[in-house]
Amino acid sequence: MKKAIFTMLMLMVAMIATAKDIKTVIFTTTPQMHCANCEAKVKNNLRFAKGVKEIKTSVEEQKVYVTYDAQKTNEEKLQKAFEKFGYKAEKTTKEAKIPVHENEECDNM
Repeated sequence: MKKAIFTMLMLMVAMIATAKDIKTVIFTTTPQMHCANCEAKVKNNLRFAKGVKEIKTSVEEQKVYVTYDAQKTNEEKLQKAFEKFGYKAEKTTKEAKIPVHENEECDNM
């Protein structure tokens, strides 16, 4: 009985020790995303950044939601990752309203 309790306790300690620090950051991009091709460009390139777990994009909101492992990367490294494929990323919030630039042309067609 004592061995079973000790084993369970050790298992719980091991689970806590290996728990990942998963965070989500929201970016807006320059140039803005205009279509599904823009979203695909962001997703396909950003998925190779170390520590990235999930990427959600929204053309309507002009936001990129990046879920990442904070033990492997941080917000600054993710911002630099956008620059590798021609975008500039700025951190924003879920509540922020990003105006759409009507005169920009999409070069991802």
